[in-house]
Amino acid sequence: MGDRKVFVGGEFLISDVSPDDVFTPEDFTEEHTLIGETAKDFVKNEVTPVVEQLDHKDDELALKLHKQAGELGLLGTDVAEEYGGVGLDKVSTTIVTDAMGMGGSYCVLYSAHTGIGCLPIVLFGNEEQKKKYLPKLASGEWVGAYCLTEAGAGTDALNAKTKAVLSEDGKHYILNGEKVFITNAGYANTFVVYAKVDGKDFTGFIVERDFPGVSVGAEEKKMGVKGSSTRSVILEDVKVPVENVLFEVGQGHKIAFNVLNIGRWKLGSASAGGCKVSVAEAAKYANTRLQFQKPISSFGMIKTKLANMAIRTYMSESLAYRLAGMFDDKLGTLDAEAKKQGAEIAAAIEEYATECSISKIYCSEILDYCVDEFVQTLGGYGYISEYPAERAYRDSRINRIWEGTNEINRMLIPGTLLRRGLQGRLAILPAAMAITKELMTYSPLSVKLPDEPLAQQEHMIKMCKKIALMVSGVAAQKYGEKLADEQEVLGMAADIIAEIFAMESGLLRTQKIIANKGEDAAKTHIAAVKVYVDETIPKIEILAKQLLSYVEDGDMLRTQLAGIKKLARYQPIDAISLRREVADKVIELENYPF
Repeated sequence: MGDRKVFVGGEFLISDVSPDDVFTPEDFTEEHTLIGETAKDFVKNEVTPVVEQLDHKDDELALKLHKQAGELGLLGTDVAEEYGGVGLDKVSTTIVTDAMGMGGSYCVLYSAHTGIGCLPIVLFGNEEQKKKYLPKLASGEWVGAYCLTEAGAGTDALNAKTKAVLSEDGKHYILNGEKVFITNAGYANTFVVYAKVDGKDFTGFIVERDFPGVSVGAEEKKMGVKGSSTRSVILEDVKVPVENVLFEVGQGHKIAFNVLNIGRWKLGSASAGGCKVSVAEAAKYANTRLQFQKPISSFGMIKTKLANMAIRTYMSESLAYRLAGMFDDKLGTLDAEAKKQGAEIAAAIEEYATECSISKIYCSEILDYCVDEFVQTLGGYGYISEYPAERAYRDSRINRIWEGTNEINRMLIPGTLLRRGLQGRLAILPAAMAITKELMTYSPLSVKLPDEPLAQQEHMIKMCKKIALMVSGVAAQKYGEKLADEQEVLGMAADIIAEIFAMESGLLRTQKIIANKGEDAAKTHIAAVKVYVDETIPKIEILAKQLLSYVEDGDMLRTQLAGIKKLARYQPIDAISLRREVADKVIELENYPF
């Protein structure tokens, strides 16, 4: 953990954060670098050459890769050594997941297995369950899957119809029901299944594939990630030993929600990895594709695409590793005994539920942006399946749906922050109230900024935090408990908050590089932050004004809009030249430049 401050969840919105208090990729230890090289070499040498074969549903090959990953320790970063894993920190898990994000459909098998397939047992399993299942899962001998979704209960997961009834002899629970869209179902050995005991107590169970009554449906014909397995799991009078109840009867929601938080963080990390591939491959193509006797990488419009892809990827990567560092910092506060208790670890991770939702939304949508521009850079070839852009475009789309749709996660962000404010866990309401008083005397013309490379950007991010607090406070005061029904308002507030976390992550990372390596070493990073803040400020201002125009009217609205105008007052920069600077680095390296 070092000397970094341990933040509470959502605190970034009400506090000034120092560059020294965030973890960045430049802080990797030798161990981090080694695990990263191992994961990247595995993807480059073993996975990438066979992605096309995997997409034709070669399950034998997928399972072979899975076993290889296990032998390399890539499946066991979250599993303690005593249960067959390697027990590394969350930064290491992020590094591996980032690398796997470059591995096409195999990333789906890996992510579902190491995340939602294993972590319920890692975090909530008892000693006997961990000893029985985790060594096989960590080694890759077995594959894990997670059975939550039902045909009539997707987002509303707790409305499950799958039922569990205790047998007369008290030795088994009899499970009946059907789960749909289950990743890894075609070859999973263990399923974490959620069912309602006696139709009311939502509970998790460890179900083995070989239990009588367990069967799977046909493979779903999917738009993308075609190499992964997605089937329904059918449970017909399945006798599950009572010792396979996961955690406690009626406490399944604690498992489900905590594991989903981790899944959202990991999805963000994998998405960042996918973005890097898109940047590199688009640059390579642009350097070789000639039009009018010149490579298209020399054209301004293509440079704009390459720069924007790289800049957005930089924000995604910075966000993902900042969050991983927050996890490790929080986990570092637990004593030795607490670290053995999965529920304690889950609670520490739940602290950052808001940031997990931000990671999921932001990084998945940036990946969609990058693969779309990847296709566009290749032109007609981008639409042809023999070229990697077409597969990347199809594969990325699912990320906005699973692990909780991006719409649901948008509802969670402001909702969670305001709820914690009411609980006294986060001083967000006093901070929101203070903004109104501050606006009475604040004048943007009186602001004097230090002569530092990113002083203006740092100031504007602080102003954006005030905007977020102001509009969230106005909405909360107006609607109270009924705010949950105002989904458009919550969605706009969430977008503002997510952009702030992303901007600040890139800013703090760059400031840290400047402090440690000097301004010249951070030249491209500085350009990236300046461009991103420049284009994001107007977006936040528009969202805030639209939100307020719905919530208020008359003189109050005019006063609040004037306040937003003051907070968002900003001198635009020469973004075109800065984008060219970033693009030239991408073109020179034919790679992600940060």
